[in-house]
Amino acid sequence: MMQIICEARQPERIDRYLSNLRIDGLHSRSCLEKLFTDKKILVNGKAVKKSFQVQNNDVIEYEVPIIEPSQDLKPEDIPLDIVYEDEFLAVINKPAGMVVHPGAGVYSGTLANALVHKYGTGLSSAGEYQRPGIVHRLDKDTSGLLLIARQDKIHYLLSEQFQKREVSKKYLAITTGFPENPEGEIKTFIDRNPQNRKKMAIAKEGRQAISIYKVLEYYEYFALLEIDLKTGRTHQIRVHLEHINCPVLGDSLYNNQKRTMNSVPIEYRKRIKFLLTSHLRRQALHAWKLGFIHPITGERLEFSVEMPSDMKKAIDYIKQLF
Repeated sequence: MMQIICEARQPERIDRYLSNLRIDGLHSRSCLEKLFTDKKILVNGKAVKKSFQVQNNDVIEYEVPIIEPSQDLKPEDIPLDIVYEDEFLAVINKPAGMVVHPGAGVYSGTLANALVHKYGTGLSSAGEYQRPGIVHRLDKDTSGLLLIARQDKIHYLLSEQFQKREVSKKYLAITTGFPENPEGEIKTFIDRNPQNRKKMAIAKEGRQAISIYKVLEYYEYFALLEIDLKTGRTHQIRVHLEHINCPVLGDSLYNNQKRTMNSVPIEYRKRIKFLLTSHLRRQALHAWKLGFIHPITGERLEFSVEMPSDMKKAIDYIKQLF
């Protein structure tokens, strides 16, 4: 058991107090949650809930479980497109089709498997065995920039930037149709779709989601948009663009093939079907810009990666068609 003498000017929730100390092993919500559930956090000798109000001079004891590599997470020699790396963090350009971490029946071929092979134990644990170093995620069929933490404290500090909306995340999307206005803000609540648990949906309550879009190019029945993501909800861009009636091209979950073909005159439909089956076999969504403050140097870092070849080919094909 590790021991801390509380130094609080006024009563404070113990989970918040411990989180603010930024102690290795107590950096993440999931880690703290597990410790409280397992009654591994004591105050003055008694196990407490996370809502307990800790006071000055209280004696806090905690036990951090030893992080063992997951038996399911095996190192795999999968090439990584590393945009930036140092001893504290890395920025990876994830290809479309790669799952970020194991889950839902997928146990290999993930970014996590590749990271373990590349960095070994030089990744943050974040209290989650199958997500070493992973600070945020991209959908399997979304390409682009991901931020990786190589130390627990760095993971905490980067997560804090995400929570405070200090991280800049900009995406490129080819859409079926285009918004009514050339630029604007989409601000809604998003929650799980009650009719289809694989999907998210606009809801009256849930988690607030904010996306700011700008049309970069119009292609008759399609468009290229830049989306500035202010929050990071599951499927946020895909749900928001479908909500304003210009869903992401190739998105089988929110914009099926029939809907896309019906958006163009009948004489073009076979060609659009060819596009979706031959050139673009995933949602045309790419995380192309990422900006954040380096937790150690304090320097603002900005990265960008160009649109991948399948999206470029799709745009060229649409331009030639119309």
